Amino acid sequence: MNYAYIRVSTQEQSYEGQRYQIEKWSERRQIVIHAWVQETVSGTCSLEKRTIGKLLRRMKAGDTLICCELSRLGRNMMMVMAILNTCSQKSIRLYSIKDSFELSDSLNAKIIAFAFSLAAEIERNLISQRTREALAAKKQAGYKLGRPAGASKQWKRYESQAQTIQKRIEGGETVIQIAKELGIHRNTLYRYLKTR
Repeated sequence: MNYAYIRVSTQEQSYEGQRYQIEKWSERRQIVIHAWVQETVSGTCSLEKRTIGKLLRRMKAGDTLICCELSRLGRNMMMVMAILNTCSQKSIRLYSIKDSFELSDSLNAKIIAFAFSLAAEIERNLISQRTREALAAKKQAGYKLGRPAGASKQWKRYESQAQTIQKRIEGGETVIQIAKELGIHRNTLYRYLKTR
């Protein structure tokens, strides 16, 4: 069986770019994809909680796993190496398209896989560091970080019931009772009332 694996980190990202690359690569090599596996999860999430972990447990010797790049398998070196090790032990062929990498039992393949996964981890750490520095600079410049108050869908729901909530409070009901009935946490309702 030939499996194509696609991972994105957030709902805003699309599977389409990775799917297109895998389809084109497979056509050139005349490889038929039997199953597509895609998930929206951070690459740092543990293998046990990810679809790729379940897929690896189900794959057999001679199966093939195709991904766009090794960083799609995981964002830290240890996770990528664990996946490569599992593939190697189970005699699963692994192709990483952008890296032009094919997993085999050779020492060269293992060294290249180690280098790619290390590079992916370094890149991730650098991006995190740059993001933290940019946020710190904005905060120091006086920008308020985070979502503005009232931007959530819940907040808009409260707005539509504002008069009812106010009348119930004036009628003697507690915020805890109202929050429970609305299915929200009391602190959220307290914050909303405080802003009004």
